[in-house]
Amino acid sequence: MALALFAAQGAMAQDVAAPTQAVANGTAAPATPPAGPPAARPRHHRTKGDPLEGFNRTMFSLHQFLDRIAFRPLAMLYKTVFPKPLRTGIRHVFSNVGEPLVFANDVLQLKPKRALKTAGRFLVNSTIGIGGVLDVAKTRDFNLPHHDNSFGTTLGHYGLGPGPYIFLPLVGPSDFRDFGAGIAQGQTYAFTIGTPFDRAEYRVSEAVLTGLDLRVESDGALKALLGGAVDPYATLRSAYLQDRAVSIAETHSAKAAAASALDDPLTDPAADPLKDPAAGAAPTSAAPTPKPAADDFPADPAAAPTASPMAPPAAKPAVDDFPADPAAPASAPPVATSPAKR
Repeated sequence: MALALFAAQGAMAQDVAAPTQAVANGTAAPATPPAGPPAARPRHHRTKGDPLEGFNRTMFSLHQFLDRIAFRPLAMLYKTVFPKPLRTGIRHVFSNVGEPLVFANDVLQLKPKRALKTAGRFLVNSTIGIGGVLDVAKTRDFNLPHHDNSFGTTLGHYGLGPGPYIFLPLVGPSDFRDFGAGIAQGQTYAFTIGTPFDRAEYRVSEAVLTGLDLRVESDGALKALLGGAVDPYATLRSAYLQDRAVSIAETHSAKAAAASALDDPLTDPAADPLKDPAAGAAPTSAAPTPKPAADDFPADPAAAPTASPMAPPAAKPAVDDFPADPAAPASAPPVATSPAKR
């Protein structure tokens, strides 16, 4: 998920204007102020939802510095030393280890179909996939792709607000709800299973390997997101909060998720007239396709697709057919079918 924006990259545009001072030459008189009005010092307004903005911006600058001198070079070295198939296998192993937690949150959110698919995915990859090294479950034979879910999403599903936004070096963007829930979820295996999940060796290895791999995989996306941003901090904040809002809205209905995709609670105050690339509302034709709400339990009547006067009715997404219905009509127009998970 997400997400995936846990390690921020891009040049930080620091707008610091040094005030000029008039100095008298050859006299002992004190310096006089400039004749015209002093140049306005750029300042960032305290944004609603980000009461720790001053602290967060300082941490973001520190993170950028650490990323530039250490974290990104180490990630690029990791990419060079470890070939892509090996990196992918390591990523799959850690992802497979986390599938029971995804399953638990599916159950807590009353999503039985999604929970069954998660359990099936874990069983397939743990056996045929050699402990998760190979992601066999996402192939066409099984059609069980991975989906993210977390305790923070579960809390949001039941109405707990995100709280203040927070950014920490080498941790990335978060909020009080997700940060606290992440710590609690990270201790689950250590308390319920014990060894090796309570050993420092495992914890350090997981943190380092997953962190470096995430930094490698997100390098291009972060450059595209932050490279041309007027205010990289506000751009990343906006992108993170929108992504989390959509993830939580998807647990209720596709209609709510589509509405949340166009709702930006924290826009970039410095991006006008150059709009924040993560904050602008997409045109109607480019609005994200709502995610099928087939996993909602009980079913959400608001999630049913509405007929469009310009196009034939959309066929039922294939993701709901598990296993696929061999009697499904073959005459359904493929162009109108909602994109199915593969």
